[in-house]
Amino acid sequence: MKKTDLLTPIGLFIGMTAMFLAIFSSTAGTGNLTDFLQVTSILIVLGGLTAAIFINFSLTDIKLMPRVFKEAFQTRNHDLRSLIDTFVDLSTKARREGLLALEAGLEEVEDPFIEKGVLLAVDGIEPDVIKDIMMAEVVAMEERHRKGRLVIEKAAEYAPAWGMIGTLVGLVLMLQNLNDPATLGPNMAVALLTTLYGTLLANLVFGPMGHKLMLSTEDEVFVKQIIIEGVIGVQSGQNPKVLQEKLAAFLPASSKKKEEEAPIGEPVSNE
Repeated sequence: MKKTDLLTPIGLFIGMTAMFLAIFSSTAGTGNLTDFLQVTSILIVLGGLTAAIFINFSLTDIKLMPRVFKEAFQTRNHDLRSLIDTFVDLSTKARREGLLALEAGLEEVEDPFIEKGVLLAVDGIEPDVIKDIMMAEVVAMEERHRKGRLVIEKAAEYAPAWGMIGTLVGLVLMLQNLNDPATLGPNMAVALLTTLYGTLLANLVFGPMGHKLMLSTEDEVFVKQIIIEGVIGVQSGQNPKVLQEKLAAFLPASSKKKEEEAPIGEPVSNE
């Protein structure tokens, strides 16, 4: 189940706040934030970055960006102990009543991936074939996530480069007008602020978001691997206790002791 991930907005807030405090503290509280707002620099970085993204990707990929950004502000709650209990229950029922009996209780299963695996098992498909089918879906999911994440990763890659381009523009303007001291300050500001904007976007926004999305995908793949092992165990008629021990290997070390102490099929406390 998805829920709002507060760490992403908190991280962005802390990063921007630290920047503002650094500006004020370096000028003994007399700093002016408007000195760090340079329209020319913003146009160079955002305009160049947008152009580069448009050139790199198709319209379909670009349309996915709002959804991908939204995913960076969400997290999935994976209760691995509850997942193990689900497969222990399915295994117990399959051994008592047969695989066909599992189909009747699938409406209680919320995860469509589990439902698909159990239905494949009920249909009498061989374990190796079930694993191949389910792994193919995992690979397809990884590729979808990678393509969606790639736009953000490329933005993190291009943002500092466009900051440097803006710096070169500012330096050229400054060198061309050395005889006019009044233009040196504004042109130097363009040179420095474009680098600041590009680096800030890459290292506070796009880079961390891309990495967070990658970790989210890895977590989801990990959970699906547990599901595949659980489905294969149920299909092959493994003893519920054996299946519990097998799936418990996926738990963090701190949770394994609780899992071992819990009776078969009884949920383990998260405390």
